[in-house]
Amino acid sequence: MKKKDYSRNYRKKTGNQGLVSFSIVCDESDLFIRAKKQLAAQAYGSTKKHRQDILSYINKHPSFKTTFSPFVADDLPPPVVFSMIRAAHAAGVGPMAAVAGAVAEHVGKDLLAFSDEVIVENGGDIFLKTETMRTIGTFAGESTFSDKVFFEISPEATPLGVCTSSGTVGHSFSYGAADAVTVISRSASLADAAATALCNIVKKDEDIEKALEMSKNIPGALGAVIIKGDDIGMIGDLRIKKRQSDDSIIFLVSTR
Repeated sequence: MKKKDYSRNYRKKTGNQGLVSFSIVCDESDLFIRAKKQLAAQAYGSTKKHRQDILSYINKHPSFKTTFSPFVADDLPPPVVFSMIRAAHAAGVGPMAAVAGAVAEHVGKDLLAFSDEVIVENGGDIFLKTETMRTIGTFAGESTFSDKVFFEISPEATPLGVCTSSGTVGHSFSYGAADAVTVISRSASLADAAATALCNIVKKDEDIEKALEMSKNIPGALGAVIIKGDDIGMIGDLRIKKRQSDDSIIFLVSTR
């Protein structure tokens, strides 16, 4: 299936929510960040470092970039690379399926040294540590649920990864045809890899249930929401409430 690329107008829809918002672009990484203060220089330096660690590892191990299967390391990789390898093994995909989430997570953790609240979005993959309730929306292309599905994150549930994969939106590779598969995990690397793995399964509407069942076998995946066309499915540690005014669905994410 040919995927459609959309502009990142969703970034304009989100308010500051008491935080300072800024963007940084480092080579192919385009990050949108919120923190308690302007940290663009620190964010750029962190992104540059982690990207260099990934690129250096690819230079030594070219198959790390190209394989669609879990990668077996024969050395001690840098932390960001190790996160990708570990997530890929948990989800049964190649390590590059976790790259956006891993970069968001490692940059976010670096920025926590300067701000105790940080939200990092990297191509739809999010790492956040917050002290107040935060709401994250989901863009699902042409689906009737696009911009109508939200995750309300409680502070005690963070740090958290909220990552979305799509078979119809964006430019990343997918075997599937889901409009959006969002996975919640304590690890953004794992959430990214798991979202890719589940999205690969969903080619037809009836595959949603099969993918949700598969999520039970991914250690570290706390919950998942799958959207395809007019259908939606969910599983895991999520509670649902519905806004009657606009028919949007809010999934509450909190610790038990």
